[in-house]
Amino acid sequence: MKFTYFHLMPWPHLAEDFEETERSAWVTYSNSNFDPQRGQELYLDYLSELVHAEELGYDAIAVNEHHQTAYGLMPAPNIMASWLIANTKRAKIAILGNAIPLRDHPLRIAEELAMMDVISGGRIVCGFVRGIGPEYHNFTMNPAVGLDRFREAHDLIIKAWSEPGPFRWEGHHYPLEYVNPWPRPMQQPHPPIWVPSQGSGETITWAAERRYTFVITFTPHRNVTKFMQQYRDEARQFGYEASQDQMAWAVPIYVGETDESAMAEAAPHAEYMFNKLLKRPWPVFFPPGYLSEASAKGVQRAFSGIGTQRVLAEKLNEEGQMLIGSAKTVLERLKAFNDEDGVGNLVVLNQFGSMPHQMAVANMDRFARDVMPALREHKSAVYQ
Repeated sequence: MKFTYFHLMPWPHLAEDFEETERSAWVTYSNSNFDPQRGQELYLDYLSELVHAEELGYDAIAVNEHHQTAYGLMPAPNIMASWLIANTKRAKIAILGNAIPLRDHPLRIAEELAMMDVISGGRIVCGFVRGIGPEYHNFTMNPAVGLDRFREAHDLIIKAWSEPGPFRWEGHHYPLEYVNPWPRPMQQPHPPIWVPSQGSGETITWAAERRYTFVITFTPHRNVTKFMQQYRDEARQFGYEASQDQMAWAVPIYVGETDESAMAEAAPHAEYMFNKLLKRPWPVFFPPGYLSEASAKGVQRAFSGIGTQRVLAEKLNEEGQMLIGSAKTVLERLKAFNDEDGVGNLVVLNQFGSMPHQMAVANMDRFARDVMPALREHKSAVYQ
C-alpha cells in the first residue's frame, strides 16, 4: 500500500445557520463571505500540513481544482503545487487534478506541468479531470461538450509531451499550426496519469484502456469494491491484469485515542463537510448533459443522498464513506476493506471540513505512527 496526503483546503467559517439560510456553498454563495486575512492564515496552515505529510513518510502530497466555492480554496492547483515543489524534497506532488476542458488552452497545462516536473526532478503526478458539474455553471459552459473537450485536450497534451515537435494539431476544439512546447517533462514519455472519478462507467473504461491509475472519491466502501472490480474487468478486456498501483481510493480518516473519543472529536467537522460544504441541488452537481444516461443512473445509485440529504457522522463511518475510530479500529477496517477492493493507493484526508490546524496535525501524526506502517505491509486478498 502507498499513501497520498490529499487536501481540499476548505473554508471552515460558514455560519452556524448555513444549512437553513443558504442553497449551496457552490456557484452562488457570495464571495463577500471570504475574509482575505483569515484566508491567508488558512493557506499557510494547509500548506504546512502538506509539507508535514512528507516529513511523516507519505509517498505523495496532493492538491486539486475547484472554482467559486467554499468547499475548496484552490482554483489554481498548479500554483499550490509549485509552492510545494519549492518546500519539499522527496514526496511526489499530485495534482488531482487539472480540469483540462475548462482551461482556455490545454497547451498551457502541458507547459506548466512540464516545467514543474523538470524543476521538481520528476516528482509530478498528473491528474486529469473534466471538472464537476458546478464548474460548468461557473464558466457558463455547455456540460454536454465537456467530455469531448476533455478527451481532445488529453490527447493533445499527451502527444505534446511524447512526440517531438513541431507538429500540427487538427483538432475540433483546439486547432494548432504548431505544437512544440518547451520544456518537455523529465519523466518520459510523460508523468504518471491519475484519473479521479465519481464512478462514471465511461471514465472507468477510458482509464483502464490507457492503463492510468483510477481514483474513486468519497463514496461508501461497497461502491469502491464494485468500481475497482469493474476496472479490473475492463483491464482484462484490453488484454492485461490491472495492478494495485492502478487503483486508488480517496477517503477522510480520523484517528483518535478511542472509538468514542474519535467520533466525538471528528463528528462536527465531518458533518460540516458533508452537510454544509457539499450541500447543493442535484442539477447543480450533475447538470443535464454532463453524464450519459447510463452513467447518470450509476452515479445516482452510488451517491444518492450526498449533498441533498442531511447525514450524520455515524452513518458516514458505518458505510465506510469516511473512517473514524481508534488506531486499532481504523487499521482493522482498512485491512478488511483492502481485502475486498484490492486498492494499492490510499488517498487520505486527515483534515476535512472545519477541522482546525492543530487537530489535523495531531490526526496526521496518529495515522502515520499507528496505522500507516502496518497497512503498508498488508497484502490484499484480491492479489494473493
